[in-house]
Amino acid sequence: MLNESRLLAVAGFPVGHSRSPAMQRAALAELGIPWRYFRLPLPPERFEETVRALPAAGYAGLNVTVPHKEAALALADSATPTAEAIGAANTLTFGDRGIEAENTDAPALIAALGGSPAGKTALVLGAGGAGRAAAWALREAGAQVSAWNRTTERAKQLSDELGVAHADRPRAAEIMVNTTSVGLDGTTDPLDALHLAGLEPPPVLVDLVYAQGGTALAAWGRVGGSHVVDGLEILVRQGALSLESWTGRVAPLATMRAAVQDGLDID
Repeated sequence: MLNESRLLAVAGFPVGHSRSPAMQRAALAELGIPWRYFRLPLPPERFEETVRALPAAGYAGLNVTVPHKEAALALADSATPTAEAIGAANTLTFGDRGIEAENTDAPALIAALGGSPAGKTALVLGAGGAGRAAAWALREAGAQVSAWNRTTERAKQLSDELGVAHADRPRAAEIMVNTTSVGLDGTTDPLDALHLAGLEPPPVLVDLVYAQGGTALAAWGRVGGSHVVDGLEILVRQGALSLESWTGRVAPLATMRAAVQDGLDID
């Protein structure tokens, strides 16, 4: 089956910035698997209809990014316990049992931290699919988690459903995870937009946004002495887990990491 011509993609809106194609194409080439990987820019109103048509078009699976992670879980025929508990999925697999949903964001985050978050305070910025994965993963790993979102109702909903605290505004924590898209456009000041001005950078800062040369939020953390985990490392680790679920092969992490760092991409 791995020698057959199959298709994979990352779906989001926007999705033009994604380095998943570079990373996954490099990994597939390293493994000698002749599958192809694309970007699929899908507005929310076209997401479900398009995804349901992909298996018949030769697709084996799909990575899912903003803003579709909760919708991806909702349309799936089955889901892993992790995806169900989080309430969002970033990986879909198309097979004999229909559309299967998984969430590889959660284990990717914990693996990228480089140490256990147990007993530490953690603040998650954002209440979308990635925010839900981060809050659940940190809670499961033993951290004391608070969640903040610019829309208070969404943060309260996340907090109630996942059993974590709700933060009225960002506050000091030992681990801070930005799961919002703030900074993606390269112009918005994340310290102002995320109400972080006046706070000291945390000991550990994770910014899921990635950009050439790093993000302004990551730079703030580095200047302040934070251990910074950038979005590219999270991207690599969650993408590796997705690839392994589709192919049954061990993902070549070093090759994937080099591909996203180099910005290598061939469309």
